[in-house]
Amino acid sequence: MRQAIDGLLASHDPRVVPEEEFWEAQYDAGLAWVHFPEGFGGLGLSPGLQQEIDQALEAAGSTRNNIVRNIIAIGMAGPTIVAHGTEEQKARYLRPMFATREYWCQLFSEPGAGSDVAGLASRAIKDGDEWVVNGQKVWTTIAHLSQWGLLITRTDPDAPKHQGMTYFILDMRSPGVEVRPLRQITGEAEFNEVYLTDVRIPDENRLGEPGDGWRVALTTLMNERVAIGSQVRPRESGAIGEAVAMWKDGGGGDARARDELVKLWIEAEVNRLTSIRAGQNRDQDTPGPEGSTGKLHWAELNKRIYEWCVDYMGPEGMLYPSYEYRETKSVADRDVRHSFLRSRANSIEGGTTEIMRNILGERVLGLPGEPRVDKDLPWAEVPRS
Repeated sequence: MRQAIDGLLASHDPRVVPEEEFWEAQYDAGLAWVHFPEGFGGLGLSPGLQQEIDQALEAAGSTRNNIVRNIIAIGMAGPTIVAHGTEEQKARYLRPMFATREYWCQLFSEPGAGSDVAGLASRAIKDGDEWVVNGQKVWTTIAHLSQWGLLITRTDPDAPKHQGMTYFILDMRSPGVEVRPLRQITGEAEFNEVYLTDVRIPDENRLGEPGDGWRVALTTLMNERVAIGSQVRPRESGAIGEAVAMWKDGGGGDARARDELVKLWIEAEVNRLTSIRAGQNRDQDTPGPEGSTGKLHWAELNKRIYEWCVDYMGPEGMLYPSYEYRETKSVADRDVRHSFLRSRANSIEGGTTEIMRNILGERVLGLPGEPRVDKDLPWAEVPRS
């Protein structure tokens, strides 16, 4: 790993080389996802070593802007493809996604299947060497900017809902794919509705076996929670860094505001250290419930930190700069009032806070599961609103 880092920096100075070119070289050196197999962006090592790699590269002048811009691809699509994809799929998709040459979105949620992803109704019917897909997806982040999508469909309505799904890689430029933006409270349209009308997907774009979509989807979902809530950042960065900077720039304040800020700082540092430990303890397979832990605490803490920021601003905190409609590829480096509004989605995206608590209660604490009266029923017989 050390030799790979030294060789990469010797041939590609990140302070000079364009970002995309550096990320391609990082992938070729096996330093993109260090736990992936050699030849596919990794070295087959422990995922806990990725933090050490990132720190060394950042110290030399590289950035992690690719993860900020293309988190669905790098944090979710990549691990899913390497776990369930063919050699051809790995060779085709991993390198361009890491270098942000191609953007990805996630087509899971539907109007009638949000937290219960397995209740989805979008249908895929086999037609020769292709599948014909009809349905609707919603809350699809950056669908309007994406070349590829991670798509789950219903292929066997007579099987129980967890057994009758199939997973595909969808070309978002295919005929029949319609993307409609959903304007948010921030004025942006980061999320979208996606309508699929007689969309044809070649069978070579299937991930996993027909009917095995739920198992493949779990890989995406567990990696999604790690990607959203367990990113290890430098101490006093991100939301808590913004809050501390506001405190310093504002010359301090009353003791109550100071005490609240210190409590938030401690929670942020505990969450950061817990994420480091969880990453070091991970094996090379699909992440476990630690991803739900990090995501749950990050989402709730993030909201409280930005609430503190807006309160600290006083009346100015009510003056949001602009609700003008705009498309965005990233929500990083925004005004804290924007971050306050955007943070309301943190406890919904990637699995709601309620779902995270269910997962932790059942899988970690061993508590009785939620009643699931439709678990063994054929999907076609499950009542739907």
